[in-house]
Amino acid sequence: MDFLYMNFLDKPLWMWLVFLTIVVALMVFDLGVLNKKDHELGVAESLRLSAFYIFIAILFGGYIWWSWSTGTLVTSDGTNPVSSYFQGYIIEKVLSIDNVFVISLIFGFFAIPRKYQYRALVWGIIGVIILRGIMIAIGAELIAAYDWVALIFAGFLALTGVKMLFTSEGEMDISKNPVVRLTSKYMNVTKDLRGQKFFVREPHPTTGKMVLFATPLLVALIVINVADLIFAVDSVPAIFLITTDTFIVYTANIMAILGLRALYFALAALVHRFHYLKYALAVVLIFIGFKGFYSYFYGKFDPYLSLGITVSIIAAGVFYSLWKTRNEETQNH
Repeated sequence: MDFLYMNFLDKPLWMWLVFLTIVVALMVFDLGVLNKKDHELGVAESLRLSAFYIFIAILFGGYIWWSWSTGTLVTSDGTNPVSSYFQGYIIEKVLSIDNVFVISLIFGFFAIPRKYQYRALVWGIIGVIILRGIMIAIGAELIAAYDWVALIFAGFLALTGVKMLFTSEGEMDISKNPVVRLTSKYMNVTKDLRGQKFFVREPHPTTGKMVLFATPLLVALIVINVADLIFAVDSVPAIFLITTDTFIVYTANIMAILGLRALYFALAALVHRFHYLKYALAVVLIFIGFKGFYSYFYGKFDPYLSLGITVSIIAAGVFYSLWKTRNEETQNH
């Protein structure tokens, strides 16, 4: 059992295995128990399931605190893992709200019924776990080898925040997405859904031979994962400016994404109520960019002050959005 204590990305292998076991157990419980049968997830059920995932994320934050207080967990950069974890979790959670709008467009384009959407999102977590892991590992290696990369991340986030403040988003044409074009060109794709299946064997319309076809549900899943990878370009640098400890970066990211899948249906119905949250998020990105420059030249920014500022800005954006849209009727999708 000595191999469990081998270091992997600055942490004992057993710590990574414990976390991945939690993630797999949650997915099995979600798909095998809570959503064994495909059904349309309502707003109330979405909120309850999201509250469950938030509770799990908080419990894991408690485990990080306990590990840190007992000396089991020591961050590679000397930062406070508790504040870093929760700040990263909150930022990833809020950044994901824009992702909800894109996912909604993708499902609409492929005409995916609501009863199949949640199962597709949960299966998509597997892709996220792998892709985010690769991105975080690359980012960690870059910062470890060239500490000035943190300045590039800081500048990128600050510019992204400024852009979000002064630009409006246009409509997205999913049909022009290169992933959609490539899958249609190089894969056999059925015109219609085949229930919850991602693959089916059917006669080829030209040769008549039985061949493997992908369904629109699989193509939608691929496009969603590519979209998540694009959104990670913002969120991964953001948390690397909070901490460069790969364990904290990865666990905060994945915990937030696990909850996003559950919260999707409530957010899709209420996303119009959070229009002004975009500007709060822009200010947060500018703040984190500034903090990156400050930490590089002057030393670490107080972690609890940083967490407090982040939470305060986002809370202000949420309350202002709800107040400004208080007369709007809730849209049900």
